[in-house]
Amino acid sequence: MRFLLTTEQRAFADSLDAMLTAADTPSVVRDWSRGDQATGRALWRRIAQAGVFALAAPEAYEGVGPLPVELAVAFTELGRHAVPGPLVETVTATVLLTALDDPGPAKRRVPALVTGESTATVARAGSYALDGDTATTRLSLTADGALRLAPGHGPVRRSLDPARRLTLLLPGGELLAASPCFAHALLWARLATAAQALGVGLALLDRTVAYVRQRTQFGVPTGSFQAVKHRLADAKVALEFARPLVLGAAVTLDPGDVAAAKVTACEAAYATARTALQLHGAIGYTAEYDLSLWLTKARALRTAWGTPGECREVVLSGGGRRS
Repeated sequence: MRFLLTTEQRAFADSLDAMLTAADTPSVVRDWSRGDQATGRALWRRIAQAGVFALAAPEAYEGVGPLPVELAVAFTELGRHAVPGPLVETVTATVLLTALDDPGPAKRRVPALVTGESTATVARAGSYALDGDTATTRLSLTADGALRLAPGHGPVRRSLDPARRLTLLLPGGELLAASPCFAHALLWARLATAAQALGVGLALLDRTVAYVRQRTQFGVPTGSFQAVKHRLADAKVALEFARPLVLGAAVTLDPGDVAAAKVTACEAAYATARTALQLHGAIGYTAEYDLSLWLTKARALRTAWGTPGECREVVLSGGGRRS
């Protein structure tokens, strides 16, 4: 079976790529890391206007979805350009809110998430929420399985990825649901994370290939060395193997498929990051060099919304498939 994107899906990816390239996302990421979110907010609104967040919301809430395949296409481009902010979390919050039996919370908050006027973050009790200090909607899944609108957040902690600001959400707040359908929202979170990681890995590979063509040793480009070619080929194969798994998981939204896509894409991106760092040499370790923006993100996404071990356990258990 061959899975190919439609002409419209490819055009959507190309339009996002062009927009994000023009936006100079490395400078946006550095601003976001310093706490200056003006450029990031402006880019966020442009991403929303392109329809990215609407893909997760039904038409009743001003969305166009649910369209998980198009969402995977979009998040691959967001990862390719290292766009900062609670992207996955905003999608997860949208899915959570629109699945509630009471449509009230979704009607009050989802349209603003779709248009980019607000952002959201989601976290389990005791877990760190991404960008909880700036998100306008903070959803907390409490220990007893309830979904609450968190009243605030704790101190900000830095992640390995400087663009990921972590906070604990304060307990209490408005009760939205006693037992929300979190399992379905988790599928969307893992799918978006997998696609984002795939994009990060592809960007790292492209940048490394370009670098080894320019860097020379013994009077020849380092990219001509057999060992370098083998490392890059391994990274390419891993990423290309992950791509159909991500798109296939978007078609089925099966827990096992999504978990397999998440672990495969994240491990491929992480392995590509290690290869990129080694082939760049000392310059790859410097925070001033743009490569670092993707290196740190590959490591952070690897454990976001499910560690490799947790995802493998889902796959080995059958992923919820019916016998």
